[in-house]
Amino acid sequence: MYQSFTLLKSGRNIHLIDNIETPVMKDIIEGFLKFQSDAYPERADLFKNLATKQNPRTLFISCSDSRLVPELVTQREPGGLFVIRNAGNIVPSYGPEPGGVSASVEYAVTALQVTDVVICGHSDCGAMTAIATCKCMDHMPAVGSWLRYADSARIVNEARNHANERERIEAMVRENVIAQLENIKTHPSVRLALGEGRLALHGWVYDIESGGIEALNGATNTFVSLAEHTDVRAYPIQLPVAV
Repeated sequence: MYQSFTLLKSGRNIHLIDNIETPVMKDIIEGFLKFQSDAYPERADLFKNLATKQNPRTLFISCSDSRLVPELVTQREPGGLFVIRNAGNIVPSYGPEPGGVSASVEYAVTALQVTDVVICGHSDCGAMTAIATCKCMDHMPAVGSWLRYADSARIVNEARNHANERERIEAMVRENVIAQLENIKTHPSVRLALGEGRLALHGWVYDIESGGIEALNGATNTFVSLAEHTDVRAYPIQLPVAV
């Protein structure tokens, strides 16, 4: 039902629409009602246990792109992943003015004591496409500023030869994963956990069309099929050297 109200302000008519239910929101609300009636009862014990505590073992950092759903791709239930999502799966280097990403990384590694961190890029990434194709971002200054955290990946990618634009973009996605892994190692909590041998870092690239994942092999600095190399790591856990 639609109800329209008209107010007069500064000589102009302002129309306020109340009780609008868009088709998109209708579907979302119906999805919630289905969750409440079907999915929630099936997991009632799980949610009861999660009501007062969480114990995820993995920090998963991915792009905000709607086509990549970490819990779906990894088949994790609620409570299984501590997730950070943003444009371009970016982790700014640690600095004097830590933001939301830095705070979330610190909390996951220090308070939750996660044992693994995954930085996951994906195919057809809009953020990486914009960087690789030098797309003007003047109309989205906040996005343009944010993507500067991928500058090291951009510089490396621009210095290399690519057969075509598609390869340039795909390479940019991979270079960005590598760059963000380097960035996260500047965070004190991560450096400490790596030094103590209680944290491993993983770099993944998810292919939307095939559903496959390529993982960074830190030993060779190449991306390989995760399905064929399930034990591959970007930076494996290393026991600290006794002094």
